[in-house]
Amino acid sequence: MGFLQGKTAIITGAGFAALKDGSAGSIGFGIATAYAKEGCNLVITGRNVKKLEAAKEKLETEHGIEVLIVAADVNAGADNAAVVQGVIDAAIEKFGRIDVLVNNAQASASGVTLADHTTEQFDLAMYSGLYATFYYMQACYPYLKETKGSVINFASGAGLFGNYGQCAYAAAKEGIRGLSRVAATEWGPDGINVNVVCPIAWTAALENFKEAYPEAFEANVKMPPMGHYGDVEKEIGRVVVQLASPDFKYLSGETLTLEGGMGLRP
Repeated sequence: MGFLQGKTAIITGAGFAALKDGSAGSIGFGIATAYAKEGCNLVITGRNVKKLEAAKEKLETEHGIEVLIVAADVNAGADNAAVVQGVIDAAIEKFGRIDVLVNNAQASASGVTLADHTTEQFDLAMYSGLYATFYYMQACYPYLKETKGSVINFASGAGLFGNYGQCAYAAAKEGIRGLSRVAATEWGPDGINVNVVCPIAWTAALENFKEAYPEAFEANVKMPPMGHYGDVEKEIGRVVVQLASPDFKYLSGETLTLEGGMGLRP
């Protein structure tokens, strides 16, 4: 057990999703597993209660930590500030502290071109991603200030590189990057570091994307130079753990591309 022993992390979008072969196919669950192995208690959120319950059972049984599940859906028709505050209140009531916030949740209509995108599809990406990140960061701030905690937000190569058929997704993710950089500036004096991860891993969502939109998949999803897609726990989750560690506290406002060499930028 390491520096996260007895601490609390909130991870959004952390339900267990299985690939067709039955293995873990969720970046959020991979992150949760990496944190659980460090002895960190978890608050996991999502829209699908069954996936959250499956994640809780696996994490508590296999790693001996406590997991609080809170169903939460940030969307265009909800009182989103209240939805998120409910998660934070439950976390504090259960664990008494918040040390890490990981904003991983995101839905989108990837594969639909800009010309064909509807307002509802655009809202789906903005609310589930950008607005959710905003509300969670705002609600967690007083507690992260107390613990001098860390925020890890998730963006995407879709925004960095302008991927075909991902206009709303890219816009939401670039908004998250901008929000994160501002937070790094404003919250640095409070001892809070804020960073962004752009990952690629073989997930259930990517597997479904390939089947539903093969043209967009072929246009956007390339095999990384390292010859494989990232492992959701070992190659994504472990980095997210390190971004909350004392060794990386001076790193803030940065975007890390965990894409096996595919995310090269000048």
